[in-house]
Amino acid sequence: MARAPAALMAEALPDLPPHDLLRAPQTGTVMVRGRIGGTGAPFNLGEMTVTRASVRLTATGTVGHGYVQGRSREHALRAACADALGQDDPAALRAIIAPLARAEAAARAAAAAAAASTKVEFFTLVRGEDE
Repeated sequence: MARAPAALMAEALPDLPPHDLLRAPQTGTVMVRGRIGGTGAPFNLGEMTVTRASVRLTATGTVGHGYVQGRSREHALRAACADALGQDDPAALRAIIAPLARAEAAARAAAAAAAASTKVEFFTLVRGEDE
C-alpha cells in the first residue's frame, strides 16, 4: 500500500470505514540508510519525506497504522484504515491489495521492457587461425 500511487489506493479503498484518529496524518522526514554493495558498512544516504497516520476502527476497535512516502495525508489515512481492516478480515485486505499488486507488476514489466529495448549485443570477430 505504501508503494502504490495515491490515486490507485483511493480506487482500491474508495470509502473509509468509520474510525477514530489516534494519530492524525503527520508529515516528517526519516533518514534513509544504504550499504555499499549491499554488504558494506551502513551510511546515511539522505532524508526522505514520510507521512504517517494511526486509526482505530469504530466497529471493532482494531488499530491500524500507515506510513507512506511523500506528503499525501489521504494516502496515509487509507493505508492505516486498510491495515486495520486487514487485521479483522484478511480477505478484505487481499481484495484491497490485489489491484495494487497487479498495477505494480505492470509498471515493473513496462520498466523492464523499456530497459530491454536499450540492450546492446557485443560480439568478437576472430581474424583467421594459425595452423
